[in-house]
Amino acid sequence: MLAAAAQAQLDRPRDVSSLRYLSHGASPITAETLKRTRQAFPGAELLHVYGTTESTPVTTFLPHEERILDTPRVRSCGQPAVGVDVRVVDKSLAEVPPGTVGELVVRSPSVMTGYWQKPEQTAEVMRGEWYLTGDLGYADEDSHIYLVDRAKDMIVSGGENVYSTEVENALSAHPSVAEAAVFGVPDPHWGETVYAVVVCRTDVTADELVAHCRTRIAGFKVPRAIELRTDPLPKSAAGKVLKRDLRDPHWAGQETQVSGG
Repeated sequence: MLAAAAQAQLDRPRDVSSLRYLSHGASPITAETLKRTRQAFPGAELLHVYGTTESTPVTTFLPHEERILDTPRVRSCGQPAVGVDVRVVDKSLAEVPPGTVGELVVRSPSVMTGYWQKPEQTAEVMRGEWYLTGDLGYADEDSHIYLVDRAKDMIVSGGENVYSTEVENALSAHPSVAEAAVFGVPDPHWGETVYAVVVCRTDVTADELVAHCRTRIAGFKVPRAIELRTDPLPKSAAGKVLKRDLRDPHWAGQETQVSGG
């Protein structure tokens, strides 16, 4: 929604001088989208809010993103809100050092006590007072949180972890790319390979996008196939890209949606 609003303003500028704040959340955002938003709405403060329905809903804040657009911290979703504890843990739920990717867990008086009349689903995500978000990320030395992917969206190719958001950021940095969704598809040798669906705002070839990605990310993270589209990506009512709708046709006939090489 933020990308669409920025594009509409850039295409047909209005007087937006009264706009003071633009906040966003629901999914990771690319630095390119933030830069275009700042260009479209130069007088507004940009605020990233991260959270979940289960944490009702605020977990972290990153105010004044417009001041850090050209710094690594722009990739952060901020620091924990007042009264909220956030940890990054491994599979044994042990806290990991700063800079190490793990699952984000949250503790706060605002965290739910459970899903209504769903004890099994509750047991899957609650460990005492801690809620397991299913989001992968890491913290820096100043407790800024950096999201890298949903656990279910991480791609394992040839034993290497590939975070779809990193590949999406690389693709979105190309001026011809309006939207990008990256996910894993089955591969008999590598287990999974990286696949991208890209919506273009101007003409570009898949080979050009691959070459662009090679300048930004490691070779094993570069999409092995890129599907170019002109229609918008499928989205939920909340505006989240429905990766499942894009991914499922590629996994038809597989016993699971985790492939092994």
